[in-house]
Amino acid sequence: MNKFYLLVLALAVFACKEAPKKEMVTDAVEAVEKQVDLDKYPAELNKVFEAHGGLNAWKGYKTLHFEMPKEDFNEIQTIDLHKRFDKISTPAYDLGYAGSDVWLMDKTGDYKGKPKFYHNLMFYFYAMPFVLSDNGIKYEEADALVYDGVSYPGYKISYNTGVGASSTDEYYIYYDAKTYEMRWLGYTMTYFSGEPSDKISYINYADWVKVDEVLLPNSITWHKVEEGKIKEAAKTVNFENATLSTEAKPMEFYSKPENAVIVE
Repeated sequence: MNKFYLLVLALAVFACKEAPKKEMVTDAVEAVEKQVDLDKYPAELNKVFEAHGGLNAWKGYKTLHFEMPKEDFNEIQTIDLHKRFDKISTPAYDLGYAGSDVWLMDKTGDYKGKPKFYHNLMFYFYAMPFVLSDNGIKYEEADALVYDGVSYPGYKISYNTGVGASSTDEYYIYYDAKTYEMRWLGYTMTYFSGEPSDKISYINYADWVKVDEVLLPNSITWHKVEEGKIKEAAKTVNFENATLSTEAKPMEFYSKPENAVIVE
């Protein structure tokens, strides 16, 4: 039994004996749950996290919900931020992940996507910069990105072998040198080949909105890239109805429905 659970048990026993101090017990448990070792991140990256509300606030949440408008409906995404379970709900299909397999319920028979690739893809882009605080990440300072005459300092992010579904992916985060808000994300895509790539795609993050205690994107915009240079905007994805909760949804919410199938 680890120290955290021993502490929680001790606090629970204490709460039974000292009922009037219940609020103090709750506060102490929450403080343990939210404690973050900021020393393991580069100092300037910590300033980026702080500009978006801080890692202590982010780590205190357990459930994220957001919607992505489509032509005929909104795609609803729900994520367990600690266990990284996820569920995508639409009138045409549902898909999800509950810790072992990705499942799909195709309600119309028309689903053409790649569920194992897609189930957490937009969450990862949406939850920037906070997902760059995950375990197993390596940081190194990157050359500044210059766009429209403005220089954005940044960091290169790589992963220890075996971390995530594609540990050969690389990310580049670039931020405003004055406000420390995130402005650009560069990334390589190696999921399908498994081989490192030097082709970098770029997303502009210039539209932020306050969701509870943190800043999350209201929209993100992919840009065209020619010979390594960022060009005009190519595609914008909007987000709506975002919420964060300190409560976790039950396991059954993410589990495979009876009429869904496991995807390979």
